[in-house]
Amino acid sequence: MSVKVTIDGIAIEVEPGTSILNAARQIGGDIVPPAMCYYSTLKDSGGKCRTCLVKVSKGSEKDPRPMPKLVASCRTAVMDGMEVQNITSPEVLEARKGIVEMLLINHPLDCPICDQAGECDLQNLGFDHGAVKTRYEFDRRTFEKIDIGDKIQLHMTRCILCYRCVFVADQITDHRVHGILDRGDRSEISTYIHHAVDNDFSGNVIDVCPVGALTDKTFRFKNRVWFTKPVEAHRNCDHPNCNGKVTLWYKGEEVMRVTARKDQYGEVEEFICNTCRFDKKKTSDWVIEGPRKVSHKSVISSNHYDFIPLPVVKTNPVLMEANKEQFERDTRL
Repeated sequence: MSVKVTIDGIAIEVEPGTSILNAARQIGGDIVPPAMCYYSTLKDSGGKCRTCLVKVSKGSEKDPRPMPKLVASCRTAVMDGMEVQNITSPEVLEARKGIVEMLLINHPLDCPICDQAGECDLQNLGFDHGAVKTRYEFDRRTFEKIDIGDKIQLHMTRCILCYRCVFVADQITDHRVHGILDRGDRSEISTYIHHAVDNDFSGNVIDVCPVGALTDKTFRFKNRVWFTKPVEAHRNCDHPNCNGKVTLWYKGEEVMRVTARKDQYGEVEEFICNTCRFDKKKTSDWVIEGPRKVSHKSVISSNHYDFIPLPVVKTNPVLMEANKEQFERDTRL
């Protein structure tokens, strides 16, 4: 038995217990609320960042009263006959703008040097829903830097406390050594007694982090993501819990980094082990499948690595010569 829910005037039938966010994802398009903390493959994730707030204008067929406050769509299950407003509600858009401002209050302007730049969910969120400038005039919070190992770099000043890395360590690794310490504005990701975050799947905290708080030390400051070419590849991994399906990021013939494959919402499809991520950085280690499709909205697509010349260009020597630079640039990337 399915239930019917209407989101921004679009009706869809979903399974009972489906969250409003996942119902919106089944519809797709611009009506899907943004999410910085929710992760479909991580149990109990969501409800932390509040960026996915929506307005329930009709609770259900049995009780049509609207919910009195905006609700987190990632943690609210649909009801039969429910009507939800997202981008059609000025109240939701204004609230989301305020939430983005709150997330950015203590976030440093590290984008020019941050390795996450170009694939950062917070950048996208700020661009789509943020204010032109901040009203915050006070000193931003700072944290004592700690070393969590030779593979992962922690920048606590960039963290938005989404808890994704904690859930990853809890649910896909054999032990967790880091977590959220302290309370309020003093909360931070740390290992308490300084341990290295090091186990077979610890590198996945890099992929799930929506900002630049956890980055790959082996890729640190080596290149900008939009200058690299993502290619899908796989290998027969010896680890029983790793399927070996990855994205290789090339610059020329060099593999700059290896990441897990992600879906259209930036969520990892299958988590990969540290051997695949950090130790296999030669093309000979992999079976190449082909270029990864990148959304045209992403800055990574600006390199046109999937460039195909128009038929009129192929048959015209003058246009071929005029486009020579583009062809060479495409091949080089």
